Amino acid sequence: MTKICVKELFIYPFKGLSSHKWVSVRVASPSGEAPPSEARVEVQVGYGIRGDRSFALMFKEDAQYPDSTKVPWMKKQHFAMQNDWAGLAALDCSYEAGTETLTVKRKGVELLVADTHSPTGRDRIAAFFTGYLAGIYPSQTARHPNHAPLQLVGEYGKTRYPDREAVHISLVSQATLDHLSEIAGLQVDVRRFRPNIVLDGVPAWGEFDWVGKEMQLGTARIAITARINRCLNIEVNPETGERDISLLSLLKKHFQHTQTGVLAQVITSGHVAIGDNVSRVE
Repeated sequence: MTKICVKELFIYPFKGLSSHKWVSVRVASPSGEAPPSEARVEVQVGYGIRGDRSFALMFKEDAQYPDSTKVPWMKKQHFAMQNDWAGLAALDCSYEAGTETLTVKRKGVELLVADTHSPTGRDRIAAFFTGYLAGIYPSQTARHPNHAPLQLVGEYGKTRYPDREAVHISLVSQATLDHLSEIAGLQVDVRRFRPNIVLDGVPAWGEFDWVGKEMQLGTARIAITARINRCLNIEVNPETGERDISLLSLLKKHFQHTQTGVLAQVITSGHVAIGDNVSRVE
């Protein structure tokens, strides 16, 4: 039986941005020492992966909350989203949780360094992205096409703004991505799909067979709840912010659906590291 394991781990501290923490270090040394803390993520019941989608850029007209760190979950039309504003993908964003600092670059040029713990830093982040949206154009189907002022909402590791109110994590098979690349005739970057976990050892589209099943994922237990219906975001090049591959059309043509990957809810909290086994709970 083919071993199924975690190939890559991603978290996205800011909803709708290309910022991600790519956990790609080796899990354990040859001597069998415990993996370093940065090699794994915390998976928590009622939350998902700690730090994932902790912040969002909310259109200020919708932000009627005195404390911007305590804004509850809302539907994504209230936020600046990459699938509505493809140009956001052209920004290289990184977040350092230890210092609570967001750094934004474009083509190697540093555009912003600001913290998320002070009102001044949060205002600088909101002002930067408000100005950036004013210089790019939304998609024709954007849910919120106005170049309205933005407000940074959320707090790292405490709030979460996934697309669906029931908090979840997302998984996709590397073989699924490889199959799509074959069909497209181009290498399809995993970042187009913004998964939390990329799996090795699962045949192309095999993760669909897990819906309704429970799985052991590292030291955590999860329940696979649904396939993921995709939006225009998968057509956006994560380096340039341009729509360059018609993946939605390819999915419809070859598979009669627009789904890749699956969603899961956490049943038992734990940790997940690269190389961890994934198995079905009987």
